[in-house]
Amino acid sequence: MNPQIVTFLIKCPDKKGIISALTGFFFKEGFNIISAQQYTNSLEGKFFMRIRLTSDDSVAISKNQLENKFSDLAKSYQITWKVDYGSKKQKVAILVSHTSHNLYDLLYRHREGELNCDVRMVISNHQKLKSVADMFGVPFHYAPVTAETKSEQENELTRLLDSHKIDLIVMARYMQILSAGFIDRYQGKIINIHHSFLPAFQGANPYKRAYERGVKLIGATAHYATKDLDEGPIIEQGVERVTHECTPASLKKIGADIETLVLAKAVNFHLNNQVIVDGNKAIVFPETGE
Repeated sequence: MNPQIVTFLIKCPDKKGIISALTGFFFKEGFNIISAQQYTNSLEGKFFMRIRLTSDDSVAISKNQLENKFSDLAKSYQITWKVDYGSKKQKVAILVSHTSHNLYDLLYRHREGELNCDVRMVISNHQKLKSVADMFGVPFHYAPVTAETKSEQENELTRLLDSHKIDLIVMARYMQILSAGFIDRYQGKIINIHHSFLPAFQGANPYKRAYERGVKLIGATAHYATKDLDEGPIIEQGVERVTHECTPASLKKIGADIETLVLAKAVNFHLNNQVIVDGNKAIVFPETGE
């Protein structure tokens, strides 16, 4: 039986002795540290850490006891933190509109075990991609929307998401602007893919605008959705060199490949507890072979 893995994500003001205090705490409580990644932003005086621990039968402390004891330490160092016990897979909902490549890629990776999650549903404001969800055996929900019915449609989305206790919402080219209220409800739980290397070409038709500008690089950006369109904390980005011979159509084709890889990486980073959001930045710790 594999030992339970506990992951702490920590951020606080940088202070001498913080690493010793944290590692000493977990050692005292009987945990074995299997990886400890830290980053200090010396310009802003901030400290970030991702620390992964194992426990066995000799560790008698309960989750409540551990969190209460760690809270006492956190107060001393002004630590903001969250902990994951690895005991359950996160429940994921994918939102889409017309475009299929990101949906295909995510569902394929999920079927092959490359995404450590439970994809509970696909939701779309169009019926076009129902066959894709059916192909992978994932429930499909049709939620049409117009400018006049946006509020009612988001209420239906909320009902679906909450009734299935969804942990993460992935906007795989869902071509609707979410309301501020909806984003607030799921703050830090919505990942969006934008078909541009942000902050360039925000909003609609980025490939067309990239063509008109004659860019030599195109890219894609996965970020957490916020009230400000395409300005949330960036999780992952990718680029590809292009030439003056590219058309809007060929740029779109090249970009689709970039999008799938960038979105899959961002979703995995989130699922593996590799991301700490600090203001409008995402601190992403690299994989450690886990």
